[in-house]
Amino acid sequence: MEKLASHVHYLFYWEQQQPHKTYLVQPLSDGTVVKYTWQDVAHQVRLMASHLQALNFPPQSNIAIYGKNSAHWIIADLAIWLAGHVSVPLYSTLNAEGAKYVLEHSEAKFLFIGKLDGVADSWNSVKTILPSDLPCIRLPLAPDYAAPFWDDVLKTTILLDHFDLPQRDDLATIVYTSGSTGLPKGVMQNFASLTEPPHSLSRTFHVTSAERTLSYLPLAHVAERIFIESASLVMGFTVFFANNLETFVEDLNRAKPTIFFSVPRLWTKFYLGINEKIPLHVQNVLFKVPIVGKVVKKKLLAKLGLDQVRFALTGSAPLPVDIIKWYRNLGLELLEVYGMTENCGYSHVTRPGQFAEGYVGHVQADVQCKIDTNGEILVKSPGTMMGYYKNPEKTAEDLTTEGYLRTGDMGEIDVSGRLRITGRVKDIFKTSKGKYIMPVPIEQKLGNHAYVESVCVGGSKLPQPVAFVMLAEDLRQHLAEGKQQRDVVEQALITLLNETNLQLEPHEKLAFIVVIKKLWTMENDMLTPTMKIKRNKIEAAYEDSLESWAAQQKKVIWQS
Repeated sequence: MEKLASHVHYLFYWEQQQPHKTYLVQPLSDGTVVKYTWQDVAHQVRLMASHLQALNFPPQSNIAIYGKNSAHWIIADLAIWLAGHVSVPLYSTLNAEGAKYVLEHSEAKFLFIGKLDGVADSWNSVKTILPSDLPCIRLPLAPDYAAPFWDDVLKTTILLDHFDLPQRDDLATIVYTSGSTGLPKGVMQNFASLTEPPHSLSRTFHVTSAERTLSYLPLAHVAERIFIESASLVMGFTVFFANNLETFVEDLNRAKPTIFFSVPRLWTKFYLGINEKIPLHVQNVLFKVPIVGKVVKKKLLAKLGLDQVRFALTGSAPLPVDIIKWYRNLGLELLEVYGMTENCGYSHVTRPGQFAEGYVGHVQADVQCKIDTNGEILVKSPGTMMGYYKNPEKTAEDLTTEGYLRTGDMGEIDVSGRLRITGRVKDIFKTSKGKYIMPVPIEQKLGNHAYVESVCVGGSKLPQPVAFVMLAEDLRQHLAEGKQQRDVVEQALITLLNETNLQLEPHEKLAFIVVIKKLWTMENDMLTPTMKIKRNKIEAAYEDSLESWAAQQKKVIWQS
């Protein structure tokens, strides 16, 4: 595919090449779906861009989109660009304080309100802080609000006969980092940095316009923006959307994706769900039977809706190696990808046939990587940001004079050029003995266990580190219903603790495990929108209890 200047150029290209092919498939709550062809999408984009231009905002004004993934999220994004403006996505789970900050910091002139219901999102609180003078339009599937509806606006809009299309180096979007610490930073990306990664993916994985994929991770995050929005526009393939978490497997089976991207938390949920129905020891027996094993593996992938997947990617946070190997044993080509918002996720990928345990792969095309003297990974990429919005000091801090991005991650490069992530520079903490602890490798060892859904290692005020563990969803339910004995779970966790400690240096050995009671969620600000743990929030939540827990001298503490 020839490189074009922007997403809008690609939209109009595919409108000409395959006008009647379905581009976006939107499920509705009643079980039906709405299909939008490339021609449909291009027409709505032109109409909404005409409306935005009629509002006479200054060129390159910032226009926000707030909502869950939907067909019209992408259509609105394209309309903003065609009108000559900059899109500012807001996570659907962003709390009122965070939404207020992003709208004010970006000086948003306009807001598209998307698919929201106030149940699995922050609409009920965010709607109370929306400025009364901020003009809005409600996309299809949006909640009730005193703002015009998308379809009604299009009916009364006069279509312009000419648009000045954006250029490669124009600012396209400001992506506010979900951030595990501090206020979000506005990462400025131009059209070139957003469209380069799909070309690399296409070369590596031979992506074509015949692909199908499912969009459900936040489009406000750069990973979904690249893998779903940018890639579909560059390569011309079909995007299906998920209705909600309850219908997720049904949505997957409708899409039957040929390429699929997910984050560790969800890969782990799928894994634990299958293991709950068919225990690992039973799987191991079945898989060893030649014909039966092959049939069972295929049925398991089909049940997940992943039996048509040519390759799948995992990224955003480490996924335990045992889980990666489990999927690969099923026949799913699950590969790790590594990158950041600041470089559009365009950094490293595990190439097909080159999986190596514990590594995130080789650099992508035209990417350079090196390790700084302090062990930090530095990456120079075509996806590197223009800088942080209104923050030249932070931009100068994170971008070297040679154009390398300081990732904040620590790592090692092997002789073949593969990269291993060993932790975060800022995650390293000191115990009360003055010994440095790198929590991520320890968390990965604990996270392999079937009882563990999520884990955070901390304890800077204690002589030895401790592990905070959130139990797997099914196990929590069984404990609550009395179907599982707590002492059996506790003994399993003690065994896990002892086995893990055998693999650690003396100063790294865990003093005890805390089974947390209040779950870590996006809503209580313990997880980022991409479901990474917010380490500082988690540690702060338990800081006052650490000494009393340590005084109990138990291997496993159940938070009361």
